[in-house]
Amino acid sequence: MNKFKNLGLSDDLILLLSELGYKEPTKIQSLSIPLALMGRDILGCAQTGTGKTASFVLPIIEILNNQKSKARMPRSLILTPTRELAEQISIYFKKILKNNKLNFCLLIGGTALTDQDKLLNKGVDILIATPGRLIDHINRGNILFNDLKILVIDEADRMLDMGFIPDIDQISENLPKIRQTLFFSATLNKEILNIGKRFVINPKLIEVSPPSSTSNTIDQYIIKCNNKNKLNTLENILSNIETKNTVIFCNRKKDIGSLYTALKRRNISSIMFHGDLIQSKRQEALREFKNGNNKILIASDVAGRGIDIENISHVINFDVPINPEDYVHRIGRTGRAGKKGTAITFVLKKDTKYLQEIEKLIKMKIKIFNINLEEKKIQDYEFDTLYESNQIPNFLKR
Repeated sequence: MNKFKNLGLSDDLILLLSELGYKEPTKIQSLSIPLALMGRDILGCAQTGTGKTASFVLPIIEILNNQKSKARMPRSLILTPTRELAEQISIYFKKILKNNKLNFCLLIGGTALTDQDKLLNKGVDILIATPGRLIDHINRGNILFNDLKILVIDEADRMLDMGFIPDIDQISENLPKIRQTLFFSATLNKEILNIGKRFVINPKLIEVSPPSSTSNTIDQYIIKCNNKNKLNTLENILSNIETKNTVIFCNRKKDIGSLYTALKRRNISSIMFHGDLIQSKRQEALREFKNGNNKILIASDVAGRGIDIENISHVINFDVPINPEDYVHRIGRTGRAGKKGTAITFVLKKDTKYLQEIEKLIKMKIKIFNINLEEKKIQDYEFDTLYESNQIPNFLKR
C-alpha cells in the first residue's frame, strides 16, 4: 500500500508517485505535506537528503491544481540560493508534472534574460529562481505577482551565508502580504528563526532531526596527516577504494585547480566544479559525473548543497571546513535515501580547532585510524604518521 495516501494527496498524484517508485513518505514529508495542504505557514528544519523538496513540490501541485489561474500570472515562487539547487528542483517538477497542465519556469543566471522573458510572457504557474536573477526580472517589469499564493524559501541558512537575505526582503516587498509561506533550512538557530519570522504568519515549526545532525547511514572518519604526505595519502585512497562516485571538497577555489592538476600528473582523472566556472561548464561537469564518465568530482562548497546525485559512495574533505555546518552539508552528499556512505576528512595539526568545532556541533567524536588501523582518540598519535597504500581498511572499500 502506498503510504502517501495518508497525507491528503489526490489519487492521480499518488498513482504518479507510485509509478515513479515512491511508496513511503519521509518524515519531513509526512509532517509538512498535510499542514501545507491546509494552507499553514511552515518553519521547517531538515538535514540534507531527507526528501525536503517533495515536501513543498507535492503540496504546490495539489493546491494549484485545485485553483483557477488569473491571466497565467505565477501562483507559486520558489527561491533557492544556487543555480544547481534550482535546477534540481526543476528536474523534480518535470517528473511530477507528467501529464499535468501546470507549467514552471527556471530563472537563473547562465541563460539569457530575453529567453527567460519569452517564457514569462507565455505565462507560468510556478517560478523557480535564484534571488539575483529574479530581481533582474522584477526591475525590468517582467513579472506581476498579484495572484501569488505560495512562497517557498529553501535552504534559508545558505541564503544567509551567501548574503541573499536583503534580496529576499526586496523580493518580498513585491509579493502579496496575504500568502502561504514555506520556509526551510537545514539549521534553525536563533538568527535563522528571527529571519524566518519576517516572512511567515503563525507558522508551524517542524524539526525532523536535531539541528546540524549527520545521518547514521554515513560512516565518518578522519585521517591525520601533514602537508608532505597529504597528497600521497589522497592518491593511495583514490587508488584503492571501490567508488561509485566520489566528491572531494576543498576550501578555496584556487586549490581545486591545483589539486586537479596534481592528480592529473598522477594519472588520476577528475572533474572540477566551483562557482567561478561558467554555467555551461558547471552543467557539463555535473553531466559527466552523473553519467559515470568520471567518478571523481573536486568541488567547492557550492556543491555542498547544490547537487543531489544518487550513488555518491564517498565524500572526502581534503580540507577541513572552517564553518562546521559546511561539514554537515558536505558529507550529506553521500548516505542518501537509506544507502550507506563514507565520509573521510583530512586533518592537519592546524585544523584541530576546526575539527573540535565540528564534533561539538554534531555532538559526536569522529573516528580516526592510524597506520595500524586502530581507532584511537585524536591525541594518541603524531600528525606525521605515514599512511601505507597496502593498508586500506574495509570501510573505504564501499
